[in-house]
Amino acid sequence: MTQGSLIYAPKRELDRALALPDGRVRRTELFAALARLNALYMIQRAGSGHIGSSFSSLDLVCWIHLNALRREPGGSGFRDVYFSSKGHDVPGLYSVLLGLGLLDFDLIHRLRRLGGLPGHPDVGTPHIPTNTGSLGMGVSKARGMILADRLLGRDRRFWVLTGDGELQEGQFWESLQPSANRALHELTVVVDHNKLQSDTLVERVSRLGDIEGKLEAFGWQVDRIDGHDMRVIDAVLSRPQGPGERPRIVIADTVKGRGVSFMEGLGADEKLYKFHSGAPPAELYLRAAEELLGTANRLLAEAGAAPLEVEREPVPAGADLSGSQRMVAAYSRALVAQAERDPRIVALDADLVLDTGLVPFAERFPDRFFECGIAEQDMVSMAGGMALAGLLPVVHSFACFLSTRPNEQIYNNATERRKVVYVGSLAGLVPGGPGHSHQSVRDISALAAVPGLVCVEPCTEAEVEAIVDLCLRRLPESCYIRLVTVPCRIPFELPAGYEPELGRGVAVHEGRDVVLFGHGPVLLSEAFGAARLLAADGIGLRVVDLPWLNRVNRAWLAEALRGPRRAFTLEDHYLAGGQGEMLAAAIAEIAPAGLEGVTRIGLEEVPCCGRNDEVLRAHGLDAESLRERVRRALRRV
Repeated sequence: MTQGSLIYAPKRELDRALALPDGRVRRTELFAALARLNALYMIQRAGSGHIGSSFSSLDLVCWIHLNALRREPGGSGFRDVYFSSKGHDVPGLYSVLLGLGLLDFDLIHRLRRLGGLPGHPDVGTPHIPTNTGSLGMGVSKARGMILADRLLGRDRRFWVLTGDGELQEGQFWESLQPSANRALHELTVVVDHNKLQSDTLVERVSRLGDIEGKLEAFGWQVDRIDGHDMRVIDAVLSRPQGPGERPRIVIADTVKGRGVSFMEGLGADEKLYKFHSGAPPAELYLRAAEELLGTANRLLAEAGAAPLEVEREPVPAGADLSGSQRMVAAYSRALVAQAERDPRIVALDADLVLDTGLVPFAERFPDRFFECGIAEQDMVSMAGGMALAGLLPVVHSFACFLSTRPNEQIYNNATERRKVVYVGSLAGLVPGGPGHSHQSVRDISALAAVPGLVCVEPCTEAEVEAIVDLCLRRLPESCYIRLVTVPCRIPFELPAGYEPELGRGVAVHEGRDVVLFGHGPVLLSEAFGAARLLAADGIGLRVVDLPWLNRVNRAWLAEALRGPRRAFTLEDHYLAGGQGEMLAAAIAEIAPAGLEGVTRIGLEEVPCCGRNDEVLRAHGLDAESLRERVRRALRRV
């Protein structure tokens, strides 16, 4: 192998593996080895994805697809239904569907690309029967489909994959009893029990204990197997289920990262798992690919077949991140600085300590850091209890989960009138690779109406530090801080001496003809680029950073609207319920003289999945598209 290439098993080699007359167990083992190689290729080419979860579950996923699911007449697809509730393993699932010819094989090159294969399961992809979102939904979705089938007279069996970290979500446990009550013999749930959630061992966060006894107490048939021993998998999962029998759950003991020695599990001296998400460095990719290739060739040799003939592709050029600003890293520094001053500050996390920037806090203040696991509702109510007892809790997760899953608990905390600060990372449209389940573009609408909750999004590292100081030290209200996760090359600077004030913004580009209000580093940077393009057209666009998402100072806004012909709002969010809606209502009340109207720009449909530049362009939110939106709006007046 060479440093500058990526390898994968082409379709003809997968067909060769399936045609070997070596028994279904050996055939499935070989197919799984090739599927691992291809899943690694896809993730490395995309620059992101979930290796550990894909590899831990692939032996099971391969066996189910090759041996359990009944085909439709003619072989065009499956009569039975399989889907993943955890969703992170989808690169592995894609590699199986590609190998079976159920997806166009050229899509192997288009993971997390516009028009390609989404970063998490989506029903727009053939043979993906349901989307994933927050964890824990799978058994409920399957029960709904089975009950519909019974009404419609359809005969289908259902296989649902869950993760052991997912078992921390309350909905999973809510779904068990009614499934047993209705004797859903059509349903088999497989738990990918790899012992690791996103960051660390499940046992360290929420020990499962006697998991077999717990599941049996809910009325399910329970089996426990080695999830990598194909003979055991074949023996147990081949047992038929008949009408009147209870639903079945199979606890499959697996190893996260299975198939690549240095990715397998958590080392004795390691606190955090390194291969949950993201593409490995080039040298580790080479080592992993060589190891997987060796496994495949060993299995081929044992079957008396020729070695694997791989295809090679050049390594795609990586993005130039030089000079980028990182909002989460700036937040991490600011939180530690605030906690040094205020011993009441405690940090809570929902199994995303790496992504939310909490490692420095956890190392500096281990007694004030609380890992709550994949249980956002529990975490937020726990924070409410801490606030009632006199602490200042700061609660962390991805914005898409923190704003929605525990929304009722956030409201309950607000009614108790104690201060809690919520920090949602991975906010906004980008990164576009994970897809709509992780693109947080409805969090403002979910939280803006919570009484006493100030919603704010900084656009530079300096503004992050200033806003953290304001939210933790000076504002009496609870706050929601929205953070973009991707590194951003920001073409503007905030004015020297700028200090954020509640409800007020600041210009980052001057112009006399029209004004645009926006928030966050991604779209304000695109607006700045649009302003420069419009200047060449003779149109002066004033771009205003308004970090406050649900507060605006009316006097400041009236002053900002003096002079421009038209106002624009730019939203890294759906138009409904965002900052633009708040501003449009305020402008209507102010009724400034000479202003011809307000144009709101933002997301109007479910966000697409792809590379960041592709996604911004597809939704008309890149600099060129914004330039055209402004020009069109001005031509109409």
